[in-house]
Amino acid sequence: MDLNTITEISRPERRDEFQAWRAGDAWLAGGTWLFSEPQPSLNRLIDLAGLGWPALEISDAGLRVGATCTLAQIAAAEFPPAWRAAPLFRQCCRALLGSFKIWNAATVGGNLCMALPAGPMAALTTALDGVCAIWTTDGGERHVRARDFVLGPQQNALRAGEVLRAVALPPDALRQRTAFRQISLTPLGRSAALLVGALAADGGFAVTVTAATRRPARLEFPAIPEAGELRDALDRFIPESMYYDDAHGAPDWRRHVTLRFAEQLRRELAEAA
Repeated sequence: MDLNTITEISRPERRDEFQAWRAGDAWLAGGTWLFSEPQPSLNRLIDLAGLGWPALEISDAGLRVGATCTLAQIAAAEFPPAWRAAPLFRQCCRALLGSFKIWNAATVGGNLCMALPAGPMAALTTALDGVCAIWTTDGGERHVRARDFVLGPQQNALRAGEVLRAVALPPDALRQRTAFRQISLTPLGRSAALLVGALAADGGFAVTVTAATRRPARLEFPAIPEAGELRDALDRFIPESMYYDDAHGAPDWRRHVTLRFAEQLRRELAEAA
């Protein structure tokens, strides 16, 4: 879609070329949502492509995912054999159910910053205990855990003028065994519930709930809980008001499938252990 209110496009190649943030500005990464509907409040786009951020950086510190890394890049990447969580990257990308054109344009950072309940990159980064690096307007950098980055539907932790630079995923999280569940009301519909279970080397168990809830929810246990313990913990941690309500699923149904999937994840990882 043409954005006929845009009067200027800024293409910085270095951070010191950023212009002062003003009302009507928007960061441009993949643009798959930005150009999908009218944006009458915008008049300047700041294109991040020229900054040349590396898509994926593998090191002893784990994996650093650049905010402009595309879904196609992260889905196709080859990771160290010790990273048992590697299948989760493609599973979460497939949950977006976009065409190959979307996969090659949509970015990890853009999906996170959109903060839609069904955004699969929130599920991926929360399940793998990611930490978001955010460039601040004073030239500094602050860090927010991925589980705290999405605050609600289309609400994130960024302040005016800040930009998400990368998400760091620690090696211990990448070495976890994971299990994945996702459901939509239609075969090619938006996710109504997306859950990830994780089992650490020390026996610690975690379940991440997204899409069914207004923001990501991650519950952690020192060991795999009993079925009743898990169900009670989910009901305490996720009140009824936190379940999302839209055309893709009613809150009571989303709670039902969340509890069902969480138990499936518990059993699958218990058997694997």
